[in-house]
Amino acid sequence: MTSFLILAFLLLVAGVVAVPLANRFGLGSVLGYLLAGMAISPLLGALNVDVDALQVFAEFGVVMMLFIIGLEMEPKRLWEMRGKLAGLGGGQVLLTTGAIFVIGLIAANPWQTALAIALILALSSTAIIVQTLTEKNLLRSEGGEASFSVLLVQDVAVIPILALLPLLAMPELYSAASAGHGGEGAHGGIDLTEAMPVWLAGLSRVAAVAAVVAIGIYAIRPLFRYIAAANLRELFTAAALVVVIGIALLMSLVGLSPALGAFVAGVVLATSEYRHELESDVDPFKGLLLGLFFITVGAGIDFGLAAGMIGEVVFWAAVTILAKLAVLLLVGYSYGLRRQALWLFALSLPQAGEFAFVLIAFAVGNAVLDQAMADLLLLVVALTMLVTPLLFILYDKVVARAHCTGQQAEADTIDEENQVIIAGRGRVGGIVDRMLQAAGYSTTVIDYDSKHLEMVRKFGFRSYFGDATRPDLLASAGIDKARLLVVALDEKEQIDKLVKYAVANFPKLHVTARAIDRNHVYELWAYGCRDIIRETYDSSLRMGRSAFEALGMDRQQARAATDAFEEMDRSSMREVADLYDMEIPFEQNQPLIAKVKELRSEWDPILREQMDEILKRGH
Repeated sequence: MTSFLILAFLLLVAGVVAVPLANRFGLGSVLGYLLAGMAISPLLGALNVDVDALQVFAEFGVVMMLFIIGLEMEPKRLWEMRGKLAGLGGGQVLLTTGAIFVIGLIAANPWQTALAIALILALSSTAIIVQTLTEKNLLRSEGGEASFSVLLVQDVAVIPILALLPLLAMPELYSAASAGHGGEGAHGGIDLTEAMPVWLAGLSRVAAVAAVVAIGIYAIRPLFRYIAAANLRELFTAAALVVVIGIALLMSLVGLSPALGAFVAGVVLATSEYRHELESDVDPFKGLLLGLFFITVGAGIDFGLAAGMIGEVVFWAAVTILAKLAVLLLVGYSYGLRRQALWLFALSLPQAGEFAFVLIAFAVGNAVLDQAMADLLLLVVALTMLVTPLLFILYDKVVARAHCTGQQAEADTIDEENQVIIAGRGRVGGIVDRMLQAAGYSTTVIDYDSKHLEMVRKFGFRSYFGDATRPDLLASAGIDKARLLVVALDEKEQIDKLVKYAVANFPKLHVTARAIDRNHVYELWAYGCRDIIRETYDSSLRMGRSAFEALGMDRQQARAATDAFEEMDRSSMREVADLYDMEIPFEQNQPLIAKVKELRSEWDPILREQMDEILKRGH
């Protein structure tokens, strides 16, 4: 018990100390965990900790991560990605394998060894990439989605790779393999399909995937309804873990990737009413296990062995990164990725992945690689994973910054001055623009999304490309002569920046600003804006009106009830906004909280009386 507590304490302290420091210096949490593992590696050795066994346990964090990603990806969206899965994912795996195979042959390796190395190094790290893209809010970007498509195909590619490796066995390595790993290695397990004919094993795996889909559709919802009836949160958490662990176990028993099975289950449950509850229950375990996995990768680096073969390690790490980078740029460009999205895609995926540890042990056990080559590849995989956070730093500091600078320099020249300037032509700004133009008003629309502007221009809508928060661009648009500025940008920081500039420098200009939520309304009011529209407010009122009608009110009653609520809500907003303080968090502003409670106690009974009166009219 004492040794377990010491180990747990040591791992937690390493993460708690290293990750905040890494984030403070802009290195990211993944590199922080890796460095923490490297720092405590001597202590783990002194305690005789089996790092490989610990890593097998920690890899379950990857399974949980894929389950959560699946929960956020409905089947319809996955179907829409089929082109990326086939083109980007399939192209990357095949071309990378071919490139590294040729380099392996040039390095005087037997063709079986060269092909095994190529197959192992062609895969990338799902854990590092998805975690980093999520932290940087880039997973849903064009480059992020392309990267995820490749990772998903790589998870599927593990299956044929596991089937192919034994066919590459070399007779001279059989004795070493039988004396060593025995085919399973550090990451081995039970595979019920191992002794089956190929056709039966394939059928079993298809049946296992079908079983996961069927369980997700027909069994999990009744299970959670039954658990929810007990009204105990810990039981729901336990049930969520049972689902993930059970699916991972089923996949392992038929020789499939547990992460792939968890992803399929997540996609099936993406439309479930329990989706958000499942995500919130599994997420803390995912975060801790992923952190532990990265620590074990750092701790597993054998610096003594690395010092003796540093040249080979650096050579193969450079070969892996450069070959994959070249293939990724080629595949991404051929698929249509450009500029920032292309570089994000290429710089995300050049490392080897965590499944390489499994494949290396499997290859040694099946007489495909000797132990010396396996030791070398383990160091190469660890080094490429260690370099990955640095590639993301390169993207942040060089690529993204240069891309933004380039966009600013290439902003369109605005050659007209109109009474109305609209900043942003997305879901909100586009409708406002159409309404105003339909009434005969001329508008100057500025938007930063070049692809979106190219699309709307095909339909005859004139818009200018550029950053609407830039004073020089606003000046060229004639903001000093304009009557109205409509701020319809998507990002809160950009909205705040433009509103503050416009209100402070053009007091006669009427500014209508889009607000993200109620708190944002108060902030914009504090900046001096007096015409603020919450982006979801009117649609929420319309939905509430529809709810009234669904419950039996007629159209006139529903509108009257909605108007009564809106009038009360807008009146309270005005009084509360005067008490908003930018220096105090909203939930800690005691005068504001007291005012909200006071208004509710005064106005809720009045609003209820008004609603009752409206209902009586119908009778």
